[in-house]
Amino acid sequence: MGPSGSGKSTFLHCAAGLDRPSSGEVWLGGVPLSGMRETGLTRLRRDRIGFVFQAYNLLPSLTVKDNITMPLRLSGASLDRGWLDEIAGRVGITARLGHRPSELSGGQQQRVAIARALISRPDIIMADEPTGALDSRTGQEVLQLFQELVHQLGQTVLMVTHDPVAASYAHSVLFLADGHLVERMDSPTAEAVAERMTRLGGR
Repeated sequence: MGPSGSGKSTFLHCAAGLDRPSSGEVWLGGVPLSGMRETGLTRLRRDRIGFVFQAYNLLPSLTVKDNITMPLRLSGASLDRGWLDEIAGRVGITARLGHRPSELSGGQQQRVAIARALISRPDIIMADEPTGALDSRTGQEVLQLFQELVHQLGQTVLMVTHDPVAASYAHSVLFLADGHLVERMDSPTAEAVAERMTRLGGR
């Protein structure tokens, strides 16, 4: 969390190896990213990180199933049909696997994007404003889904958001200001996050 320009997306990009930090080191699962070549970083992102963005980034000509399994085809990995069925059930799109993105609502498309992020069993899901393009009710459903993935599958999720309600679904909130981590809040509420954001905006 942080005001506009505080460095939220830059932080996420550095954590994913998409950008290199000007100082310090980034580690993912015990692996330092700083010394890796671009090919190694690409492989690491493909195999160990799932991405969910505000834009769904689905391929319109492919079915839901083919969109979900695209990372496996790109990596040459085999499909675990049982895992596909499980995550499709968890995100609520089992009946939509044969449909194309244009036949889905925005919330359903984001669920497909989440399933795609899960298909390779990543160490972490990095989500950049995942509810930004959704109405409040659909956004709440997506946030509840993230919570279920954390609690039931043990999935780690790192989310960037400017929405105090979205932040209240997290275990902990890190606040950024001017490119620095300035505070951590555990067991956040929407009200407490909003109050802290108001103070940060006045810095």
